[in-house]
Amino acid sequence: MRKRRSRKWIGLLLLVTVIVALTGCAPDPSRFKPVDPENSFWDRFFVYPLSIALDAFNDLIGSYGLSILIVTVIIRLRLLPLTIKQMKSSKAMQALQPELKKLQEKYKNNQQKLQEETMKLFQKHNVNPMSGCLPLMIQLPVLIAFYQAIMRNEHIAQSDFLWMQLGQADPWLVLPILAALTTYLQSVATGMGNNPQTRVFLFVMPVMIFVLAYQFPAALSLYWVYSNLFSMVQYYFLGDKYRAKKQEG
Repeated sequence: MRKRRSRKWIGLLLLVTVIVALTGCAPDPSRFKPVDPENSFWDRFFVYPLSIALDAFNDLIGSYGLSILIVTVIIRLRLLPLTIKQMKSSKAMQALQPELKKLQEKYKNNQQKLQEETMKLFQKHNVNPMSGCLPLMIQLPVLIAFYQAIMRNEHIAQSDFLWMQLGQADPWLVLPILAALTTYLQSVATGMGNNPQTRVFLFVMPVMIFVLAYQFPAALSLYWVYSNLFSMVQYYFLGDKYRAKKQEG
């Protein structure tokens, strides 16, 4: 019991440390140079295509806020195979829960043996407990590129959408709250809370997203909200084919 409490406090301390560190990462638009596809591999294949796509859809429909929505849908459709893999992994992990509980009871006094037997169980069933986080990890470079496409494109940064200027943080905190809330709901919908290996992210990620959305441009927060809503709709329509189910009893 003491070990569990110690781990809990260590986890909370680490979370607070991360949040404090992130609050010092507020962007300074003046340090960004215009997007140049000849400048680097990163600009050419990540930032520039997103910037051009956002400009093109804005020219078509007259709104960068809606342009972000269209680009978000395109990105998420491209990530669909990874998302399906994540759902398969979550369902496989849920199916192993009874056996995992037996191992935890059998080796509750021997953590090293428990870890060894748990890994053997995963290998036997060809399950990777961390694959549920893969789509999120893949999205991180896209988020960074998207962030730079916004900050380095003066037309986007100076555009308005609803009550916001897309190049500035939401002054009313509506988007940061929506980003955190939809992150939590999306995590619940995907079954992240049913997997002991990833359950901590169910609470950590919304807090981190709120902190980032609090200080980053509204356009990036808008992307995150759109992306989370897309995920929830996607999981709803995919139904029980891949969705992890809670064990009864």
